[in-house]
Amino acid sequence: MDINEIYSLVRRSTGISTDTRSLNKGDVFFALKGPNHNGNRYVKTAIDAGALAAITDETTIKNDNIVVVDDVLQTLSQLAELHRSKLSVPVIAITGTNGKTTTKELVTAVLSAKGKVHNTKGNFNNHIGVPITLLTAPEDVKYIVVEMGANHKGEIASLCNLAKPTHGIITNIGKAHLEGFGSYEKVIEAKTELYRWLLKSGGIAIFNDRNHLLKDLIFHYVHKAVPYSNPAGSEMVVNQVAGDGMMLNVSTEFEGHQYAFSTNLFGDYNLDNIKAAMAVGVFFEVSFKEIINAVSSYRPSNNRSQIMTTDRNTIVCDSYNANPSSMMNALTSFAGLKAEKKMIILGDMLELGSESNAEHLKVIEFLKGMEGTVIHLVGPVFRSVSGISYISTFIDSDEARDVLAKKEIRGYTVLVKGSRGMALEKIYSVL
Repeated sequence: MDINEIYSLVRRSTGISTDTRSLNKGDVFFALKGPNHNGNRYVKTAIDAGALAAITDETTIKNDNIVVVDDVLQTLSQLAELHRSKLSVPVIAITGTNGKTTTKELVTAVLSAKGKVHNTKGNFNNHIGVPITLLTAPEDVKYIVVEMGANHKGEIASLCNLAKPTHGIITNIGKAHLEGFGSYEKVIEAKTELYRWLLKSGGIAIFNDRNHLLKDLIFHYVHKAVPYSNPAGSEMVVNQVAGDGMMLNVSTEFEGHQYAFSTNLFGDYNLDNIKAAMAVGVFFEVSFKEIINAVSSYRPSNNRSQIMTTDRNTIVCDSYNANPSSMMNALTSFAGLKAEKKMIILGDMLELGSESNAEHLKVIEFLKGMEGTVIHLVGPVFRSVSGISYISTFIDSDEARDVLAKKEIRGYTVLVKGSRGMALEKIYSVL
């Protein structure tokens, strides 16, 4: 079966599945392989569950619904590229060290006022997620918003070759995945692969002109660029304003009119994500009132700047991921928060390589200035570098949960922040 026949099969299906546990009847199952799993083992399970077809590269089972290819991932990418070639719509790629997913969700919310938007689900932003995002785009879509993540050089370039973005946003560039990249300079080189694609393809970068690094890089790599502050010929001013609660409040001025609105986002570091979405909206001619309505209505999920109120405490759930810049952003915002009783629970920042101890020590130094705040640190790195008697440390989230469950934690405003691998969400049940 050639790629066009497989493509026709996929378009007739009810969807794409890479996991038989969530497979729906009529889906096409792609038997992907990874370091710790092999989807080929579940081909029969997929067929028995009602899959329209299973794409495999090593099965010995004979069935009319089984399609054998040389490489399943390569086939998935070829299908995505074929489908992308049939779509003549704006494709907006979003990458960066922090804020990718929130910016993607905000941009999607804003553009939805103009038409159907198809976007990356969750943070499915890698060499598997991007092809699936593209391949599942409906034919009547008006905009596609693709999140792109990377922890090695060349990954963003590869994803751009596949998605062929017409527009791109780098949210920011900080220290993350240093084990894979090797240095901060190589992080910059990797993230700007998006800018280099836009230069080559004639695409447009939408950029934060208040970020000095990005502003400098734009003039090195991109011919067509739209600043957040002037996305369509009129200056747009977006600022944070003080408020009584925990949520970020915004004032903005555009075309002689002033507006003020509240959001459902915690932390002033989200202001740049809001600016990005508003700039995209103005650029694509969404009415300004619809832009404000979309941003103010957006509610974060999945432990990203998410506020959760229990019957005992108020929790800032920001535990989906962490790196040095996002950790300091969260701590700075939390330090400025007015609350009678405050608690911080931090987990190790992973994948920092040889800079791990130094970056964790910077966090410890910041915490020394937070007098009156109860602090708990989770993970072997924080435990090894803490050295402060009044800060409790735990080897992992299980130990932290078990110990904290025995304490009467009530009436606190709590920040929970750490890398995904620390699984700090296990602690929420005792707060």
